[in-house]
Amino acid sequence: MLEIIAACPCRGHDGHLLQLENNMQNPAEQSTLGNKLMAPMEDIVKKHSSALMPMLGGSGTAAHAALWNDETVRKVATFCYPLLPGLVRLAIKEPMFVNFVLNNRERVLATLVNKAA
Repeated sequence: MLEIIAACPCRGHDGHLLQLENNMQNPAEQSTLGNKLMAPMEDIVKKHSSALMPMLGGSGTAAHAALWNDETVRKVATFCYPLLPGLVRLAIKEPMFVNFVLNNRERVLATLVNKAA
């Protein structure tokens, strides 16, 4: 779906974005979107680990515990959202992205937490 929006010649993507948000109710679409969001998230985690680790408590044990604190994970997701590529932010609104990170916290932040351990 992101490729369709990126390649679309029209100026108003509201219809496409509404379709994307509606499709996010479908588990297959959620999985596809999750796979597409993983690469940019891994880049962000690698580049900004020094800023993200204090949000997770710094040490390996504290970072593992912080993964189960919704407010902490929400803070990390809110920090990461503006760092996503522009087209991704155009297609995925912040609340949807935060929910993605909350639902995939181990997968998304595994690199960071395992590095701290």
